[in-house]
Order: sequence, then structure tokens, then C-alpha cells
Amino acid sequence: MAGFIIAIDGPSGAGKGTIARAVAARLGYRHIDTGAMYRALAWKALREALDLADEEAMAALAARLDFEIGDGVVRVDGHDAGWAIRTPEIDKAAATVARQPKVRAALIARQRRLGASGGVVMEGRDIGTAVFPDAPVKIYLDASPEERARRRATDSAHAVGRGPLAIREIATALEERDRSDRTRTASPLLQASDAIAIDTTALPIDDVVRQVLDLVEKRTSPGRRNG
Repeated sequence: MAGFIIAIDGPSGAGKGTIARAVAARLGYRHIDTGAMYRALAWKALREALDLADEEAMAALAARLDFEIGDGVVRVDGHDAGWAIRTPEIDKAAATVARQPKVRAALIARQRRLGASGGVVMEGRDIGTAVFPDAPVKIYLDASPEERARRRATDSAHAVGRGPLAIREIATALEERDRSDRTRTASPLLQASDAIAIDTTALPIDDVVRQVLDLVEKRTSPGRRNG
């Protein structure tokens, strides 16, 4: 199946990272978390004491940064930022820069270059709508707000700097991020018209992975492509 692009979108806590990594491993594809690019940009901007609200400065930074994103690796200008970008401070900072059209344009261009050769499972919030609208496989994952908050509360990858936050507090933070993502003018979070929606609330990970792989098989079979 080398060469295909699998686009997985959805809000925080829906299971994008877990499912994308598992599908990529099963297919021997690369896994790219585009959300990490926005987080890494925000992290670098804070380190350089830049104004996150300055769209021109953020877009220029997005264009010049040396990113290494994929398969669990997050390096920015040679620095390992894998854990540093998973904090409440970076959550808010990333939401700020992600709303800026010029930033999104700069990072979407880079994401397209990363996935141009195919053989990639790319996850984010606008992969099937803006980054690769012609991707042959588009998935939209979602889950109930309560389940998404529970997952985020127990996810060690997002526990840095959180302390013993209550699930209710996390749910409030996720609600604010959802509102920001869905109301921004540049490629807002929404389900592509030709994406398959999967509610992961009560589904085991293996069941979701199996559904995605079945869809990949159907969408990328020779008969389907030629028909």
C-alpha cells in the first residue's frame, strides 16, 4: 500500500494519536502529528520571548524553523521538544498561534511537503479538509466530552505540568480549545464531507484500528481506485 495518504482528524482526546500510531505501525507507514508542529512553534516562540499575537512574526518563525516531526520525534532547531510541548501553557499558546491564517498557511505548506511522497498517516484537525483534501482515506474521530477529558487526564504524554487537575478542569480546557478550533477563520476543525466518522467513546483501541484498516483496504483497492 505504499504511497497512500491517510488523513485522521478530530478534537483533542478523540484518540487520533493512539489510532494513527497503531495504523501506521500496521501498514509500515510514517506517522506525522501535525498538532505537534503548532505546539513546537508556540514553544519556540515562548523561548524567544516573541509575541504570540504577532501573526507576521509567528508566520516568519513557522517558515524558518527546522522541524523534525514524525514517528514520535519532535525536534525544533535540533532541540528535543517532545515532552516540553505537552504542558497546559503550550496547550494555550498553540491554540493562539493555530488561529492565525498566515501561520496555518506556512505550516500547511510544510505538512504537504512532508506527506507528498505518500505512505503516511497524518493526524490533525484539518488534514482531510485543508492539507490533503484529495486523500483517498479520511477518518474523523470523536468521543463524548466526558470520555475525552478522562483520557486526557490519564494520558502521561499530556501530564507534564498539570498536577492533580480534576477531570472537570480538563473538560473545561478541552471545551475552550474546541471552541477556538471550530470558530477560527482559517481551516477550522470540522468533518470533511467524504470522511468516515468513528465515535471512539466506548470502543476498544483494537476495534477502532480494525475499522480504519478495513476502510483503507476498501478505499485503496485497485477496483475502487479505477471505479
